Amino acid sequence: QSYINTAPPPRWRTREFLAYYAVFLVVVPQMVLAACRTTRPTTKQYIKYGHRLSDGWLLGWRVDVTDAQYHLFRSHLPLLVLLALVHLAFSHAFRLVLSRFVNPSTYAPDSPRYSTAKARTARARFLAVFALVLLGALHGSSLPKVLAILWINYRVAMLGGAGQEWAPYATWIVNLVILFANELCGGYHYASLHSSLAWLDDYGGLLPRWHISWNISMLRLISFNMEYYWALHLSPQASTRTRTSRTSTSAPVPDPAPSAGNYTFSLYLAYVLYPPLYLAGPIMSYRSFADELRPLALVLYAVRFAACLLTMELVLHSMYVVALKDSGKGWWEGLGANEVAMVGFWNLIVVWLKLLLPWRLFRLWALLDGIVPPENMVRCMANNYSTLGFWRSWHRSFNVWIVRYLYIPLGGASQPVLATLGVFTFVALWHDLRLRLLVWGWGVTLFVLPEMVARKVVPASKFGAKPWYRHLAALGGVFNVLLMMTANLIGFVVGVDGAKALWTVMLGGWEGASRISLACLFVGVQLMFEYR
Repeated sequence: QSYINTAPPPRWRTREFLAYYAVFLVVVPQMVLAACRTTRPTTKQYIKYGHRLSDGWLLGWRVDVTDAQYHLFRSHLPLLVLLALVHLAFSHAFRLVLSRFVNPSTYAPDSPRYSTAKARTARARFLAVFALVLLGALHGSSLPKVLAILWINYRVAMLGGAGQEWAPYATWIVNLVILFANELCGGYHYASLHSSLAWLDDYGGLLPRWHISWNISMLRLISFNMEYYWALHLSPQASTRTRTSRTSTSAPVPDPAPSAGNYTFSLYLAYVLYPPLYLAGPIMSYRSFADELRPLALVLYAVRFAACLLTMELVLHSMYVVALKDSGKGWWEGLGANEVAMVGFWNLIVVWLKLLLPWRLFRLWALLDGIVPPENMVRCMANNYSTLGFWRSWHRSFNVWIVRYLYIPLGGASQPVLATLGVFTFVALWHDLRLRLLVWGWGVTLFVLPEMVARKVVPASKFGAKPWYRHLAALGGVFNVLLMMTANLIGFVVGVDGAKALWTVMLGGWEGASRISLACLFVGVQLMFEYR
């Protein structure tokens, strides 16, 4: 309310913003057309990647599904929807049957939560059993490997209950060792134990490489252990203080002094293996594993998911930027600075959409089951001018997890450089054991420093009312956008060498297109400011 009272009047109808609208209406269509022209079949680059395109369903156009992650999601989407329907049917049927055995005075028919310990335990057991059946189908003979890791982690968690103060350190060490061992050993093979067990390796299920997505499960294991330890060892006063000071961006805080029934093995399995969130998230803390949602919001959320899916399909049918980028070294040869920039930009849009779609599908699935995980992508990739704000809104549930379990323990705001370096080193290694992601993590640490310094030198609290401050901040926003694009091109699109080549080409056209691009970014940042 205080912000509303002190905020300046809207600028949407001022002459300054009318000029911005004119630029916006000209530039944005050109950004789309540039990518379409660069990848059309008549270009000389098309011969390098045209054979990798697939037959599409939209207007007879071909479609670019060369991105392995999105191709996997797209091809399995009907199966995922069928699985969700089966799970939801069993879940709601079980809930209906369970309601007959719950005291009507303590049970609300429209609530997914049960007030009695017996009902809660029964629901957890149902979820655990359904999850184990699903994991058997997904991972086949690797199911015992998954259960062995879960049992080891649970025993580590119980060390905290036994009063061992080093339990949190053991949690981190054990889970990091398992994460790296999974990768280095390729998910472990029965043949390495004994040749007579080699036949088991042939029954890997629908997703035999179970260890590829284990990094998501690892976050839940750490959350369970840390929440259990903190709940037992934090004083009620400390927990109450922290809960009172929570903001929408802070991590959930455990309730003090939990009963043993809150941390049973069945609840642990239900949380870690919860079907809608098992493969890709979003990530929930253990203490946030239940909530309610109004039916109307579910319908609107489903419509939003469908709109995003259609947007992705339209992009992949109309511009083949992923196939061009993957066509081989030197794909940018013969292209102008603006064309190269747009190939990089639309590749980042594809990365954003390919992550957003499965996260929203799995979140929608969980919402229909009465579980409310956080939204992972709360802002469009193209609507970011702050490096710090970008990382808070990109994979948001992971960011909240990082703040809760890593950033604050490493010193947080009192040691921002050390904490940020530790966070992004972990994030890079957590994503994949590759040098380019480690370079990405360290690069991001450097890229957030200019904004942190600028906030100290020219704070908004002191200079925000000055007429020049907004324009200076917009220039800083342009710089941030360039840094964020570079970091993500290195980490998730073209790697270090590719990013160097892109910048070489774009800087070569500095006198023309690049200057115009910077001016357009300035306009875009001004519109972002006003929209916020």
